[in-house]
Order: sequence, then C-alpha cells, then structure tokens
Amino acid sequence: MARRRQAVTIKHVAADAGVSLQTVSRVINNEPNVRPAMKERVQASIDKLGYVPSIAAQRMSGSRSYLILAINDRERTIADWTSRMGTDWVDQMLLGGMLTCADRGYRMLVELVDTHNDHVERELGAAIAALQPDGVVLTPPHSENPLITGLLAKRNIPFARIGSKQEGPGIAMTMGDEYLAALATNHLVELGHRRIGFIAGPEEYSLAGWRIDGWEAAMAKAGLDSAGLCERGDFGYDSGIVAAEALLDQPDPPTAIIASSDQMTLATLEVARKRRLAVPDDLSLISFDNTPIVRFTQPPLTALDQPIAATTAKAVEILIDGEGQPAPSEPVVLKGDLVIRGSTARAPLRAVG
Repeated sequence: MARRRQAVTIKHVAADAGVSLQTVSRVINNEPNVRPAMKERVQASIDKLGYVPSIAAQRMSGSRSYLILAINDRERTIADWTSRMGTDWVDQMLLGGMLTCADRGYRMLVELVDTHNDHVERELGAAIAALQPDGVVLTPPHSENPLITGLLAKRNIPFARIGSKQEGPGIAMTMGDEYLAALATNHLVELGHRRIGFIAGPEEYSLAGWRIDGWEAAMAKAGLDSAGLCERGDFGYDSGIVAAEALLDQPDPPTAIIASSDQMTLATLEVARKRRLAVPDDLSLISFDNTPIVRFTQPPLTALDQPIAATTAKAVEILIDGEGQPAPSEPVVLKGDLVIRGSTARAPLRAVG
C-alpha cells in the first residue's frame, strides 16, 4: 500500500530556511519589512519544497484574514436550490467572486441570511466573528437592510452593496437596471410593438422600481402610453401567472411583455399557451434573467443578460485592491446586454394596423 505523501507546511519551510514562522508568514504576505536577502532565502525554500501557502499561514501576520464573505438571501436561495429550476444567480456570483479572489490569494465564502429574521444581526455577527472577513459582498435585499449595513459599518468591515444606490457606508453598485429595461423596451418598439406590458418585482427591491423607471422612460421617449401596463410580482412563478393574466385580460392587451425574472417569464409563457396565444407571433416575451432554463423553453426566450459575475468580480476587486481607500463617491454601474432569441418578433398586424 502506497504511503500518503506528507503535506508541506509553513513549519517545514521555516525549518528548511532556518527562520521563524513569523518571517515565513511575512514573506508569504509580501510585507515590506523583510530584507531582500531573507525574502530570497525563504522563497528558495518555498520553491524547493513545493509549498503552497494556506489561509492559516497567511493569517499568522494578524493583519488580514484573506477571506471575502458574500451574503445572499436565505429563503430565496434555498427555494431556488430546492426547486432546481435553473436559477444561476449564486453560480454567477461565485464565478466572478471566487476567480477574482483566487487571483489575489483570497478565498470567497457564502453565507445565507434571512433578511426578515429578527435575529439577523446575531446571525451575521456570528458569521463575522467566526470568519473575520476582510470584506463583505451584499446582494439584494440585504444590500439595503440598515441592520446589516449598520452592523458592518460599526465593525469597520468594508462592504459592497449590489443593487443599491442609497447614500451611506459601503460601496454602492448596480447592474444598470434602468438601462436594461429601456434596452428591452426599445427592442420591442423597433419591432413595431405599441402595447408593451411590464411585470415588475416586489417593492422591497429598489431595483424593481429602477426597472419600471427604465421601461416607462423608453415608452415615453417612443411616444407610447404605459398607463395600466405594469403589474407587480414577487419574482416567483405563481405571482407571474397572476400578473400575466391581469395584463392579458385587458380590453386592449399588450402584444409584448417584459418580465423581471425567469420564473415570471415562464409563467407568462404558460398563460399565453393556455390562451392559445402563439409566442412570438401573437405575443413577444423578454425575460430579465438569462438563466440556463430560458434557452430550453419553446421558443427559447429573448433575455436581458445581467452582469452578475462581472459585478461581483468588481466588488471583490474594489474591496481587496482598495483596502484603506475611500469608497467610490458615486454608485459603480456595470451594464449587461440583450440576448435575442426566438420569443420576440414583429408586432402582429392588429397592433400596427
């Protein structure tokens, strides 16, 4: 039976180089108070032994933890995972955050916290105490929860607030929600649609309102009336059914609908099917989520591709590279794009005749 190879540790490096553990740690952390000759000596031992620094070794200097903590909504995340419906928000968040952390010798961890929980401060406080992160990435609706942002500010932990423009501590970041909503609306206007419905998200998410603003502004710019063409859901499938039925029950129903989540768009697709409305011949649809599932519907859904990975990567980059620097004075905005597939087409003749 082959013997398991013993892992090389910081102790082996220190013994080989004939220096203290603290000296090795300072070299690993690239600290300035190490003589060049000593640094070369330690690096030579690292190279010879094939040592890969661990977070524990990096933490020995006591200045940083080399951990970035991302906080996501517990209830919605678990519901998405349990339903296995193809939502990839967390996947995209990890893609951008983990790769950027790795490039800088950091690690990203994810914690799920219920933003409505009366014990949110205790939950988050326990996670912070255990992990001692160098920075925190907040996603909606946590990014606008004053209990969470206040706790992080009080403890002097740098944090980014994705989906927030509010003034206050932390780095405000958005994914250009108004821009994306206008982009979708303009695409439908160019196809000749005049009655363009919008299914928005819940009021607790500021970005839901920003999307309405972008849609309304694009409608107004095109000289179109948006009155009565907006319904709200909660990003979930059932709420999408209710909203889509309300829009399509109108005496002059929309010929196109933009829905603020993949689940609400799938619901609209089902409502259209039951009403024998062909998509896109009778009704064009655009999803605000370009999740994997929208590619496999019939027809595949035109979708707004939110830059989730890029935004998380930028948040991590600012938190790590901007250590000790003041937060940007204006919200950091990263814009996505429109991916055109088979669910949008020219408006039916009744809409333009």
